[in-house]
Amino acid sequence: MLNQFSRTQLLLGKEGIERLSESRVAVFGIGGVGGYVCEALVRSGVGKFDLIDDDRVCLTNLNRQIFATRKTVGKYKAEVMKDRMLEINPEAEIELHKCFFLPENADDFDFTVYDYVVDAVDTVSAKIEIIMRAQKEKIPVISAMGAGNKLDAGRLTIADIYETKMCPLARVMRYELRKRGVKSLKVVYSDEKPTRPTEDMSISCRTHCICPPDTMHKCTERRDIPGSTAFVPAVAGLLIAGEIVRDLTK
Repeated sequence: MLNQFSRTQLLLGKEGIERLSESRVAVFGIGGVGGYVCEALVRSGVGKFDLIDDDRVCLTNLNRQIFATRKTVGKYKAEVMKDRMLEINPEAEIELHKCFFLPENADDFDFTVYDYVVDAVDTVSAKIEIIMRAQKEKIPVISAMGAGNKLDAGRLTIADIYETKMCPLARVMRYELRKRGVKSLKVVYSDEKPTRPTEDMSISCRTHCICPPDTMHKCTERRDIPGSTAFVPAVAGLLIAGEIVRDLTK
C-alpha cells in the first residue's frame, strides 16, 4: 500500500523499511549537525528516537539549524525538533532528555536499549563518554568532528578516526581514544583547513550574548565562538544519517 516511505522502500525493500521502523536511535546534541541527522532519519522511516539536549534556539542558530526559525527562538531545541519530526511521521516514538550529557549524568542513560548512537555534541569529555559507553555495550556509534570554521562541504567524508587529518577536534579525539584503548571509531570529518573567523566584537556572542538568563552554558563562557554556515553542518548530518540507514538495513 502506498505510504510516505514508498519511495524509500523502492531502494531498501520492505524488510529494510521494517528494520528502520523498529530501530531506536539516540542523538546526543540537537544542533546544526544533530538536527539534520534527526530530519533525515525520521524521513527515512526510523521509528524510535531519543533526543538529548538542553539548549534553546538562539537567533544566531537561524543560519544553520534546520528547526531554527523566528517562531522557535527561545524554545528548547529538543522539543522543537520533536514537534517537527512528529509532523513528518506522527507514529514516531520520540523520547526527550532535556539535559546536557556529561560523564556525571551518564549513568542516567541505558545504552543497551539503543540500536545506534549519534555523538553530535561539542565537548570532548562528553564525546568520549558517549563513545566509551556505546562501545562497551557493543552499540554502533558514529561521531561528528568539527563542522565550525569550514566552508567546503565537499571535503566532508566518513572515515575511521585514525584515518583523519587536518581536523583539530579529530586530533584531540585520536589522542584521547588511543589512551583508552579504542581501536576504531566511525566519524564524519573534513580535511579542509579551518578558516580563522574574523574577530568582530560588534557581532560576537562573547560580548553580545542573547541567551535567556537561565541558560546553563552561555556564549560568554565558551573558549571560542566558531564561524558557521548553512551547508557544512547540514551535509555532515546528512552523511551521518545515510551511514546509519545503510548500517541498519544491511
